[in-house]
Amino acid sequence: MNWWTTDETHDPARTSWVDIANGHADFPIQNLPYGVFSPAGGEARIGVAIGDRILDLFACATAGMLPAAFAPLCTAGTLNGLMALSVADRRALRHRLSDLLSDPAHADRLMPLLHHTADCTLHLPAHIGDYSDFYVGIHHATNIGRQFRPDNPLLPNYKYVPIGYHGRASSIRPSGVALRRPVGQRKPPEADAPLVGPSARLDYELELGVWIGAGNALGTPIPIAQAADHVAGFCLLNDWSARDFQAWEYQPLGPFLSKSFQSTISPWVVTSEAMAPFRPAQPPRPAGDPAPLPYLSDPDDQAHGALGLTLEVLILTAAMRARGDAPFRLSSGPASNMYWTVQQIVTHHASNGCNLNPGDLLGSGTISAPDRSGYGSLIELSVGGKEPIALPGGESRTFLEDGDEIILRAQASAPGFMPIGLGECRAMVMPAL
Repeated sequence: MNWWTTDETHDPARTSWVDIANGHADFPIQNLPYGVFSPAGGEARIGVAIGDRILDLFACATAGMLPAAFAPLCTAGTLNGLMALSVADRRALRHRLSDLLSDPAHADRLMPLLHHTADCTLHLPAHIGDYSDFYVGIHHATNIGRQFRPDNPLLPNYKYVPIGYHGRASSIRPSGVALRRPVGQRKPPEADAPLVGPSARLDYELELGVWIGAGNALGTPIPIAQAADHVAGFCLLNDWSARDFQAWEYQPLGPFLSKSFQSTISPWVVTSEAMAPFRPAQPPRPAGDPAPLPYLSDPDDQAHGALGLTLEVLILTAAMRARGDAPFRLSSGPASNMYWTVQQIVTHHASNGCNLNPGDLLGSGTISAPDRSGYGSLIELSVGGKEPIALPGGESRTFLEDGDEIILRAQASAPGFMPIGLGECRAMVMPAL
């Protein structure tokens, strides 16, 4: 079976599981995202999202409803063990859960193991040993480069190398955890020396997160044809950025304090198997662009390596919240605006022998569409702060203010399949200390 082939849980004739709680079928069969949650007053445990409920895999395992080999992994407090499974074992567990949920005979046993999501606390799904952020959104890279180098926005290496850097894993937080405005060095153009204080140009970045599954030994690269086997799943990622700190510090080594203060992720891991129906062909490169070098080139990856996701960013200001307004959409666009595939960034990351481990997180970098309606950051939408963005109620923004809440959403869709979401990724900006 090729990595991109759907399995039997994606049969279009079987589109839903039995609604155990209400006796009817309305849960999409394609999903089953994993997460780590705490029931009210309980300890952290592994679960899967089923509509507005969470099925407790810890309890399923201890009740003997899952194969014995999976029980120790499902009773852990993180997903690292499940992420490390082989593709065959991941599918076996997925099929077992599908069988349990699609057979009404199991309803009486499963009902007590369901928790209302609204009553639960969601945590980081895995222990994140390492986090690396890439820069594969070519329209974002072009827009940012144009602000600094109008005649040459993309540097010569961009179309040969999946550009990335090592980020900070310790400050990654799940959706809902507030963001404290960072304090640091910035040097306004009119100042003779840098100032220290709260960031005045705080921004969001619309990204996809890629969870690493089975790792590779130190010194052993991951071939492009095998890269998908090392991807456990996907989430949304907001890699918050202090643009004023970044402009001052990024030369010669790149981002540091401008990025490390916090990143926010959606807490559910949408597995590679769930995403299998939503993997269209990678868009062809523009005429004149170089072909990927051989170690990054694979026909199957080009034919099925993109992601059929529509991404959007919304804002909810303090004034909007006080009026009871709905969040305002800032942008929307497809994930196909990634110049490199997920498999290419995994392969490139390991091409020098770097060892990736289960639970490592990779960021795609900001994903922007070619036009303003799909820009993935405020620095693009406001043209570096020169053109304020009009919001409901007469407000405007160039960069984020205290009390602003940013919400990222994504939906996967494909003909013949029910669409699935990646869950919200949201956080509110709090004042600096």
